[in-house]
Amino acid sequence: MRSSYTPEILPHREKEINDLANVLVPALKGESPSNIFIYGKTGTGKTAVVKFVGKELLKKGEQTGKKVNFIYMNCEIVDTQYRLLQNIANRFISEWNDHVPFTGWPTDEVYSKVKAMMDKEKSVTVIVLDEIDKLKGDEALYNLTRINSELDNARVSVIGISNDLKFTEFLDPRVRSSLGEESMLFYPYDAEQLQDILRARIKTALKPNVIEEDVIPLCAALSAQEHGDARRALDLLRVSAELAERINVPKITRSHVRLAQNKIELDRITEVVRTLPNQSKMVLYSIFILDKQNKKAGTTQALTTGEVYDVYRELCKKTRYTCLTQRRTTDLISELDMLGVITARVISKGRYGRTTEIQISSSSSSKNLLTVLQEDDMFKELANYKMKEQARLTV
Repeated sequence: MRSSYTPEILPHREKEINDLANVLVPALKGESPSNIFIYGKTGTGKTAVVKFVGKELLKKGEQTGKKVNFIYMNCEIVDTQYRLLQNIANRFISEWNDHVPFTGWPTDEVYSKVKAMMDKEKSVTVIVLDEIDKLKGDEALYNLTRINSELDNARVSVIGISNDLKFTEFLDPRVRSSLGEESMLFYPYDAEQLQDILRARIKTALKPNVIEEDVIPLCAALSAQEHGDARRALDLLRVSAELAERINVPKITRSHVRLAQNKIELDRITEVVRTLPNQSKMVLYSIFILDKQNKKAGTTQALTTGEVYDVYRELCKKTRYTCLTQRRTTDLISELDMLGVITARVISKGRYGRTTEIQISSSSSSKNLLTVLQEDDMFKELANYKMKEQARLTV
């Protein structure tokens, strides 16, 4: 039930499959398919459809004796022009000793190698760039979209996939016109469609009669609330199954789905905290310290930006870390709120002006997140930090 798995059947994506297949079918005639840009929100089936059609294209190519290559790359991993060209070149090289190295060659030389290998094979190559918006710079896209004019015996088609509907607005106009020869928009799934997707997947992923009737509708409903994300629905069902298996119960129930929902959200927040910039981590650590003091004093009173800044400034002195202004730390607090790690709301204090009240998000675990922060050496020396007791003023 992993979202990375490409199933044999993709419910409610028949039209998209046919549309993409029609764009790529010239490859089976030795012609160059149009470049195509595919966009839509996370979990709408973009990658699954492209991989499915690519698999069918290769199968048909073998049956008809037409040489077709299908190269898939995720630009979150392969994010520079050199690495992109290196990956493409190495798909055409069978001998390991002849492979283009990870670094070290001039980019122009790698590009020439790609063209030479393609022309030698005399084939049509479909290159898929998933999360294309993560690719650094426009030069790689510019070269790929004009490569056909430099090939004698081969043809290339580029498929770009992105969650960012406005991505093409920031491209070089020459790249935009070449890449956007065709475009496809994937709309979110609704709750009923998500149920169909889950039911299709459990036929091969789970044993019969191990899931209560209301589990799939609940997973689908929760995921439909988050822009119809099929990945979210699959993850909910998968984690629910893992939790049920862990405690050795015969059936997956609604309670397992609720537990899975909390676990997935906590895992997401944990990863967000782990990758925060150091200044944001310092502000968050200050919030945790104040929250811990509140709990010790038996109060649920919200924190203020002023209180957080006082502790933050003290921690910066203790660690000899650069101290930002209070205005900048307020911006960082707002960013933490947007990420869902904390909740921050601006309230009016009448003649005393406005202030921001801060609380740890209900989906965050202070203990777990403190452990994550203390993975950083900077916070290890603060593990036993105790703030000075100070009276709190209420208005």
